[in-house]
Amino acid sequence: MKQATFSAYKNFEHLADIIGFFDEGFEFYIHVDKKSKVPKAVLEKIRERKNVKILSQKYRVNWGGLNHLKSALFLADKALKESDNQYFHLISGQDFPIKNMSQFKTITNSSILKDYLEYFELPTENWANENGGFDRIQYYHLLDTLNAKKHIKRLWWFVRLQKKFSFKRTIKSKVPKLYGGSTWWSLSRETLQYVIDYTDKRPYLIKRLKYTFCPEEIYFQTVIMNSDFAKKVINDNLRYIDWENNRIGKYNASPAVLSIADFEKIIVSEKLFARKFEAPISDNLKAKLLKNKS
Repeated sequence: MKQATFSAYKNFEHLADIIGFFDEGFEFYIHVDKKSKVPKAVLEKIRERKNVKILSQKYRVNWGGLNHLKSALFLADKALKESDNQYFHLISGQDFPIKNMSQFKTITNSSILKDYLEYFELPTENWANENGGFDRIQYYHLLDTLNAKKHIKRLWWFVRLQKKFSFKRTIKSKVPKLYGGSTWWSLSRETLQYVIDYTDKRPYLIKRLKYTFCPEEIYFQTVIMNSDFAKKVINDNLRYIDWENNRIGKYNASPAVLSIADFEKIIVSEKLFARKFEAPISDNLKAKLLKNKS
């Protein structure tokens, strides 16, 4: 029985450390933003790793856009084609594992594999500044068209313009009860296969989520929590994330960039991964976690 990890690129040295943390019982399916100009030699070095099964540049991925969700579904579909893969983790290029191998493997010891997914019904107080989350889907967000890193002011201006003229996109009855939550999850094969099958057979929801804000924080929750698999879900994404202490030196980040000062809190947590890791702030922390992996 193997576990599969889906990852997105940000720093290839960090990605190599993530891959190196795990043994042959883990496979990696990686998506790199199509617009990233990465030297072929660097990509080939990652592809040569024995447990890297896919390294794709299928989509241009902008922050907040639909292609982030599409890339996760693409990798999931590929990983499910390997029958040995029974458990799946979605992580980013800023995550890092914080438990040792035996602790990772205990998750698949039960005859009934649990699903770990943060979820809440919409509207929610968690997204109170976005009309409980409905601003995300009732207004057009052109995040796949315009890169937020360059055009964030234009993007939010366009949303404000829609509000000014009282324009709202309809949410038809074909859209199931909406849920939201964290992008990152750990899911069993049975549940993830259901999400892929749902996407193929009932494409209306993913099509409706085009031009929404961060649809990857809505899609998996909505599909799973409206299914019989909801009873298997534990409302926890198993990720250690610090949303409060978001300043280290001159750096501002949301969530916080983790450092060696966070080691004890991370280790005693019941989480599997932590984020965010950024060099050089997180280097000492990562080195200590690598020593702790066996």
